[in-house]
Amino acid sequence: MGSFSIWHWLIVLVVVMLVFGTKKLGNVGSDLGKAVKGFKDGVKGEEDKPAPSVADKTTIDVEAKEKAKS
Repeated sequence: MGSFSIWHWLIVLVVVMLVFGTKKLGNVGSDLGKAVKGFKDGVKGEEDKPAPSVADKTTIDVEAKEKAKS
């Protein structure tokens, strides 16, 4: 009843892969990586963030004019 050997862990890994499938496990790993990256970016704080760009390619600069009443 001591510690688990490598064979125990391999059997557990095979059972988990059979139950969940490799695609779902890959998606979980990807989501976990994105969450960790988001957490790290949040911990850095505001002073480390790059300055926002003035305008991107989808921004349209327009000027509103009033109609003259006749």
